[in-house]
Amino acid sequence: MIERTLEQPILKALTESRKVIILFGARQVGKTTLSNKLLSEIKGRQLIVNGDEIRYTELLSSRDFQKMKLLLDGYDLLFIDEAQRIPEIGINLKIIADNMPELKILVTGSSSFDLANKVKEPLTGRSSTFRLYPFSLEELRPSTNVFELQQRLEEFMIYGLYPEIAQYANIADKEKYLVELTSSYLYKDVLELSSIRNSAKIHQLLRLIAFQIGSEVSLNEIANAIGMSQETVAHYIDLLEKSFVLFRLGGFSRNLRKEVSKRDKIYFWDLGVRNCLIQNFAPLSLRTDMGPLWENFLIAERLKFLGNHGITASSYFWRTYTGAEIDYIEERKGQLYAFEIKYSKARKKAPQAWLDNYGPNFSYITRDNFWEFLME
Repeated sequence: MIERTLEQPILKALTESRKVIILFGARQVGKTTLSNKLLSEIKGRQLIVNGDEIRYTELLSSRDFQKMKLLLDGYDLLFIDEAQRIPEIGINLKIIADNMPELKILVTGSSSFDLANKVKEPLTGRSSTFRLYPFSLEELRPSTNVFELQQRLEEFMIYGLYPEIAQYANIADKEKYLVELTSSYLYKDVLELSSIRNSAKIHQLLRLIAFQIGSEVSLNEIANAIGMSQETVAHYIDLLEKSFVLFRLGGFSRNLRKEVSKRDKIYFWDLGVRNCLIQNFAPLSLRTDMGPLWENFLIAERLKFLGNHGITASSYFWRTYTGAEIDYIEERKGQLYAFEIKYSKARKKAPQAWLDNYGPNFSYITRDNFWEFLME
């Protein structure tokens, strides 16, 4: 069992606070497994509810505390898995929390945009939110060491870090799982919880984005390529981001006349998903996209680290119209930190335009020193 970084913070929140604990995350990242581990460490009588079960759904969406009390009376903890499937779950959790303050409540949801809309306003000030990602290198480190992780970097960059992938030693099994994941689960939240019905268009969109990781994305070009409006493409990307498939970096700028800031770069939370979409599981030595893969991998790992430890930071890329660029900019506590990411060992200096305007906080990240970048 790989211990997740969020385990102790969630356990502390469950045992020491009276807030509703909400655990978001994409499908298959281990929300239920983590929740069961947490439940095993908490004493008391527990009611475990699946959001798909009609017998619970009707009561927990009733807005009638007396009815819900009949279900919950005598329990010390309520756990709701896939809570987004219960209508009006937010207002009902508020009613329960207000009337049964001693009851510990843990809920999970695979779709942030749906569950967040249902709970954010009703539970203002009454909830603590956590977000679970695929495995991070930090979570794998206790069972191995940095040298061994470095030897497995190619594996992680090709097949990703979904928990189930770690169970397969056979390459064919890894690829089969990723095919099933991208065809059965990847779009499920988007299709079920929005008005979108065209999974083929979503697949086309994701393939085009997959070929452009590390590059600025033109929504207009994508829209023309798949025969959709630019507004619809933007909407699809927004939903895919909110359902934990993609994430975006905007362009950093404090001088709009010199710096590019209108287009985003779009990355995948998991490279196994990305490689499956473009049907390319070739080794790095045979690929032309090794640089973008490395860039995507490190930035995603850095964002996992920030998220897992509750570190507030803003993330960007930087480029000028004259061609100077930096892969990753992080702003924390009013300070700027710049990182150029390269798979090779070659080094270079920071662009002079960056040094002139923003100072010397610049680092060059390669395979030799990436660990410091991920966990500083």
